[in-house]
Amino acid sequence: MKVTVSRKAHFNAAHRLFVKNWSDKKNMEIFGICSNTNYHGHNYEIIVDITGDVDPLTGMVIDLKDLKDIIKNKIENILDHKNLNLDIDYFKKVVPTAENICIFIWNILRKEIEMAKGLEVTLFETPRNFVKYNGN
Repeated sequence: MKVTVSRKAHFNAAHRLFVKNWSDKKNMEIFGICSNTNYHGHNYEIIVDITGDVDPLTGMVIDLKDLKDIIKNKIENILDHKNLNLDIDYFKKVVPTAENICIFIWNILRKEIEMAKGLEVTLFETPRNFVKYNGN
């Protein structure tokens, strides 16, 4: 029997959506105010879902303390209060859209979570705008 366990976390970060090879005019046409040359920020929220079998001995899919520590050390400590474009090497080559940030987070967490367990990350850029990624 599979059960999904979830953990919420958050981080604050700035970014600018733009393609380096485009003019400022074209970037503004495509990305609007999100392409502001002085950047802008979000209070991001993430939900990490782990799906797996319940261990018959512990009664857990994953120890939530372990999941909390992984998210804190591998995501929050890396992204919180950063300018994603300038401070995170990955986003020097990849536009830091919500979609790409979510994939970035998932890829980091996938290395930390047992492969037999399912992993899905939901990233809220605003309370109304969010994306999900599960590796597919």
